[in-house]
Amino acid sequence: MLDGTPPLSANRLQASSYRMLIRIFLALIALMFAAFGLYSLLNPLGMAAGLGVEVGGPNGAYELRGIYGGVSLAAGLLCAAGALRTGLRQPALWFLVVYMGGYVFARGAALLLGPPPTPGFAAFIAFEAISLVLAAASLRATYRA
Repeated sequence: MLDGTPPLSANRLQASSYRMLIRIFLALIALMFAAFGLYSLLNPLGMAAGLGVEVGGPNGAYELRGIYGGVSLAAGLLCAAGALRTGLRQPALWFLVVYMGGYVFARGAALLLGPPPTPGFAAFIAFEAISLVLAAASLRATYRA
């Protein structure tokens, strides 16, 4: 260019765009995990009731706080770290592929084993499936860039 700066090649510009989109994706997923995790930690019985899940026994709320609260907060932290640090981007994406893949697999198996979930669960299934596809595509893009 006129100021001595080399022009960006189309490939470098495309790779830069992919990296930015992946960072945005990880940041959004981090925010969703953090919000759900915080809500689950502070109000586990309300979270469960909102999903139509009945919690019983003296350890029900305690277990929900750990599984939905703690694990979701940790997942959010890893995704946020992947959005901010290049070296943690692939581990965060691998985590999402495995984690969401497990959910999608289990939801598919549950549909076969029955009974079907309530219609409100369709949003969870869609979120998990879309997150899996986007995480896998993002992970693939990191190996190409």
